[in-house]
Amino acid sequence: MSVLPLRRARADRRHAAVRTALNGKVVAITGGARGIGLQTATALHEAGAIVAIGDIDGDAVGKAAADLGINGIELDVTKASSFEQFLDEVELRIGRIDVLVNNAGIMPVGPFLDYSEDLIRRTVEIDLIGVMLGSRAAARRMVGGRGGQIVNVASIAGRLPNPGLTIYNGAKAGVIEFSEALDAELAPQGVRVSTVMPTFTETGLIDGLKTNALVATVTPEQVADGVAAMIAFPRVRAAAPRSMGWVSVNTVLPHPLKQALRRLTKTDSIFLFPDSSQRADYNARIGQ
Repeated sequence: MSVLPLRRARADRRHAAVRTALNGKVVAITGGARGIGLQTATALHEAGAIVAIGDIDGDAVGKAAADLGINGIELDVTKASSFEQFLDEVELRIGRIDVLVNNAGIMPVGPFLDYSEDLIRRTVEIDLIGVMLGSRAAARRMVGGRGGQIVNVASIAGRLPNPGLTIYNGAKAGVIEFSEALDAELAPQGVRVSTVMPTFTETGLIDGLKTNALVATVTPEQVADGVAAMIAFPRVRAAAPRSMGWVSVNTVLPHPLKQALRRLTKTDSIFLFPDSSQRADYNARIGQ
């Protein structure tokens, strides 16, 4: 018997199990107006989840929500008060939150010495502190109740530090370790905290970057599938795509080998020297 039909049948069973697990769950997603957040909202909504999205771009989140037929709410993840108001509004409109997906993030690239203080602070506040504030706000509502889950979208960059990605590397590494620590703390109280680590995603994040065949990229749809699977089958962390799971061993590789791999994949320079004209729109949006 061919292996292909068996694999297809297994994939179909897994897909059905994911849809069953998602059906009727109330899910709030940050950074939901575009990219990974919007695609995740689309996938979860189509699977039967009750979805609300938040984004700092009020016009964009309103349009995205209207297009999908879901709720969209303006949100600044760097402010605890904004997060509380967002979750209050989600619960008022669609019910008690089962899952929070912390997805909002920005990815500045280029030489560290060229980063302004404002950009450094903004990146850490959105990519790391925003995750912490959102996790705290959601967990306080989940503990002592029916429990719940927090899914934090990090990046393989949190495991693969490279020149030109210094602040992003640091913030995403923080998300990965924070999430594991919080899961260990809250799991006994019925709240799971998970991390999805996408490789470099085909959105505005990689505009102007000259990737090559040795640098894997992933579509927003693949990341959304990873988030959906994480909700259906909670665990501490998973790469997206799953074939990138090997990145976890990077932390124990000898430094000379890491350097050789950077040279081989050209990640020693890809992020240092982006095409500024191709990246102009994204840079304007994130304030770089």
